[in-house]
Amino acid sequence: MNLLNAIKVGNSSLKNSMVMAPMTRSRANMNGVVGESTVLYYTQRASAGLIVSEAINISVQATGSPLTPGIYTSEQIEAWKKVTEAVHEKEGVIYAQLWHTGRVGHSHVKNGDLPVAPSAIAIEGQEHFTMDGMKAYETPRELTLEEIKVIIQDFKQASINAIEAGFDGVELHSAFGYLPNQFLAENSNQRTDEYGGNDENRNRFVLEVMQEMVDAIGSHKVAIRLSPTSTYNSIVHQNPTEQFTLLINGLNKMPLSYIHLMNVPFPADKFPNYPMNNIETFGNLTQHTIIANCGYTKETGEAELEKGIAKLISFGALFLANPDLPKRFEINAELNQPDRATMYGGQDKGYIDYPFLNNN
Repeated sequence: MNLLNAIKVGNSSLKNSMVMAPMTRSRANMNGVVGESTVLYYTQRASAGLIVSEAINISVQATGSPLTPGIYTSEQIEAWKKVTEAVHEKEGVIYAQLWHTGRVGHSHVKNGDLPVAPSAIAIEGQEHFTMDGMKAYETPRELTLEEIKVIIQDFKQASINAIEAGFDGVELHSAFGYLPNQFLAENSNQRTDEYGGNDENRNRFVLEVMQEMVDAIGSHKVAIRLSPTSTYNSIVHQNPTEQFTLLINGLNKMPLSYIHLMNVPFPADKFPNYPMNNIETFGNLTQHTIIANCGYTKETGEAELEKGIAKLISFGALFLANPDLPKRFEINAELNQPDRATMYGGQDKGYIDYPFLNNN
């Protein structure tokens, strides 16, 4: 089974080709510090070839949702050290996914400060979770050029902090409508300066962030997650094939460890200009290892690897509910079903209590 084949990614040798996808679980405390349950949660899943952590806020400003972790204070870094040490003791490999939510937040979560974005354009048709309940999205404050440069440096410092915390590498969360994705999309980025107005300028923020992270922590330790066809968080691309081709060409100039490509389904009648298959459209354009993501099963993941474009498959909810997922795939065992009511927030229920095969 290709999913169980060992593979080298970046500077790390992985025991199999199965990746635990990043999943927000909202189990940190109000100061963005993870606890002992988080240590156990990741350790339980260390049989994955690679673990990509839940999205981690790079700064106070980056935070969009309550109870999500950070990596910008010494207390947060020390807490993550316990996670990475425990994963490494189980011979696991773990990357930190670095996060700035941009306009995907609310002043109720941000000590009264408005969310920031490339342009002052609000998310429509969704509400945001706060500790005071669901709230309509606010119109974000447009970032100044000086503030953009600060955020780029925040990503650089977060990369340094992640390596200090023991992570094997970092993944930029440039998908699903968060700040880097907001810079990429025309409908959320209507700037007329060097960061907007055409594909090259809209790609600039992501490429500058990636270059700073590579320069900060070295070759083959930096990766990126992309979702060219996702419309979540009010993201619309006018010409995704052209723009992401240009973006990937820019990324090809950097010594990255992988590109994590989300093959997000979309209503084809509403977006006739979107590529039907991101893995096939963009995967062959890069020299970097491709991790394919979005709703894969054992069978569809194996079929994707058989095509030869993607080298690894990442699984989200399946790893959430099955800490020993590689073993279950190996012996074709029955899978636990995820409890969606306990995915976000709460205590240990639905977090560290999913049974292993030997105690079902």
